[in-house]
Amino acid sequence: MNIAILGTGGVAHALGAGWKKSGHDVIFGARDASATDPDFEITGLQDALAAGDVIVNAITGAAALQAITALDTSAMAGKTLLDATNARTGTGELVYPNSSLAEHLQAALPAVHVVKSLNTAAIEVLADPSLVGPATVFLSGDDEAAKAEVKGLLHDLGWKDEGIMDLGGIRTARGPENYAVLFFEIVAVLKSRFVNIHVTR
Repeated sequence: MNIAILGTGGVAHALGAGWKKSGHDVIFGARDASATDPDFEITGLQDALAAGDVIVNAITGAAALQAITALDTSAMAGKTLLDATNARTGTGELVYPNSSLAEHLQAALPAVHVVKSLNTAAIEVLADPSLVGPATVFLSGDDEAAKAEVKGLLHDLGWKDEGIMDLGGIRTARGPENYAVLFFEIVAVLKSRFVNIHVTR
């Protein structure tokens, strides 16, 4: 599968490395198409939309909506957009406290199937769940086929079925996004980023 990751930072590199190891072709979309990377091909954001079978949003959450909707998004029609970011201000507050970035992306991109996942732990842990004990990762989205596609990508990162929880439609993305506030409080107490949620019953 061709995976186009929008962004070139730590989230993009961690996820890209995991999927590349699983045999996927990974390309980064950057604002500066002339940028270079020793491990990944880089193209412009616009070209990345056409190159990917699946598009992954790894742009800083607070800037993602404006950055993506400023593009010609017609090349994304019918594709899955995996949103793996949290929209927070520079002081750590939620940009969308009563909603979520994923909901705003879906509203702005009705022809695209937005799925929220991979945003409730440090990206190193999400890209390699073996780094912590039993853990849970979440899925939110309105399109079942798109969620199944993302679930397959989660499997490729090492997530097992029992650790993947489908929360339902895209409106449920506000739960995982709001959890970011609690996550950073936990990290501050434990003085470690290598933590995650484990849902049991």
